[in-house]
Amino acid sequence: MEVVGFRDRFVVTVTKADGTDYRESEQKSPFGPQLKGIAVVQPDGPSFTINGHPISFDMRVGPIISLASIYDIEKQKSRRLLYKAFISELFVPYMDLTEEWYYRTYFDVGEYGVGLSAVSLEPLRDCPKNAVFMDAFVVGQDGKPINLTNIFIREVRYEVSLVVRMVSAVGNYDYIIDWEFKQSGSIVAKVGLTGLLEVRGTKYTHKDQMREEVYGTLLSENTLGSNHDHFITYHLDLDVDGVANSFVKNKLQTTRVIGSPRKSYWKVVSEKAKTESEAKTNLGSGASELLVMNPNKRTKMGNNVGCRQIPGSAAGPLLSDNDYAQIRGAFTKYNVSVTPYNKSEQWAGGSYADQSQGDDTLAIWSHRNRNIGNKDIVVWYTLGLHHAPCQEDFPLMPTLSSWFELRPTNFFERNPDPRDGVLLVCSINGHVSTCYWLTKRAHMEHATAGLMQKVANIRATCCVLIGSHDKVA
Repeated sequence: MEVVGFRDRFVVTVTKADGTDYRESEQKSPFGPQLKGIAVVQPDGPSFTINGHPISFDMRVGPIISLASIYDIEKQKSRRLLYKAFISELFVPYMDLTEEWYYRTYFDVGEYGVGLSAVSLEPLRDCPKNAVFMDAFVVGQDGKPINLTNIFIREVRYEVSLVVRMVSAVGNYDYIIDWEFKQSGSIVAKVGLTGLLEVRGTKYTHKDQMREEVYGTLLSENTLGSNHDHFITYHLDLDVDGVANSFVKNKLQTTRVIGSPRKSYWKVVSEKAKTESEAKTNLGSGASELLVMNPNKRTKMGNNVGCRQIPGSAAGPLLSDNDYAQIRGAFTKYNVSVTPYNKSEQWAGGSYADQSQGDDTLAIWSHRNRNIGNKDIVVWYTLGLHHAPCQEDFPLMPTLSSWFELRPTNFFERNPDPRDGVLLVCSINGHVSTCYWLTKRAHMEHATAGLMQKVANIRATCCVLIGSHDKVA
């Protein structure tokens, strides 16, 4: 390689290194008070077992959750909630318009690979003692397989839930990706952001010296942290108690009354989206509840079986629509989009994100305005975080998190009893392999029974089933 030329615009003072070493071994006293130790003890061992490899791994997206179903003890069968879910794209545009920074609008999934950037997890630091680790394989640049150790963990927490975790170090940021399965049937998707801020040098050593737009915050002498966004778009192929589903917006409407001591009340007004354009939603814009429901199945009370989306933090892009960065990232304009299932539509930022000009993204697909009523549908959910750096973020940023929950709604005939819960994980990859954990009472009653007999006979309210992620026609 030969350097044929360069452009030297101006000289910037080199950022000072003093006080920026975040490594634990290099920290100097004085320290804060020492915390007392804590231990999680399970004398009878963990409440789950693993056979085979029930969680899928992809170099581009990392963990893929598939075939999440709830075992309904009253109906004596597994009922599908989620067919397939993964992070489709992670868009990180920086707000620095200087010549050296304006182009920094990253697509971390499509350009770098969240799975490819996975890092090994440390026992007792990234997870509790009762966690079980799993390895993953990726293809190296020479075409040979590379074994990534301790990429996944499974753990059971105090509130009794199963957690699948992976950490991906994409450039300067670490993304903590969690999928939590609760005994009530809820699935919580959570992302934690930490790592090192993207900083640049500056001539300034104090905020009072600034007389121009610097696109960020002065974090230390000669060190600026640029404002930026994180948009994490999830691909959620929901199959709520069956493949044919509909998307519903529930709005709470104030209604005036006459002839009552009260002057008003609110009621739920449901709007079923018939097409893709009707489903596009920005959280906080009016719809108070978002549901994927099965129009073909009802409870004994006559309510449609469904799954509610409970949002965490809601944020949308602040860039203009004709900004080239936003043209490529136009799929972030809505927090929620819904499309009919199409096997070729998996990557919100385009199949080849590093070459994308915004012409092969979720924003383009959904312009077709296809019918989504009583169809096999995919929900695209975008978590948004605006990050204006502060001094506490430098050099190592405290974890900033966001989440959403998929909660069964009118799915059961009554409230599930978590004391009798059972969680089952199953994968079919040419052969059947299983991973399951039972409550202590259920385990004691059925420890000697076969797996399928346990599923049929256990006094359990629900289970979660995870398996193959290839769509069956």
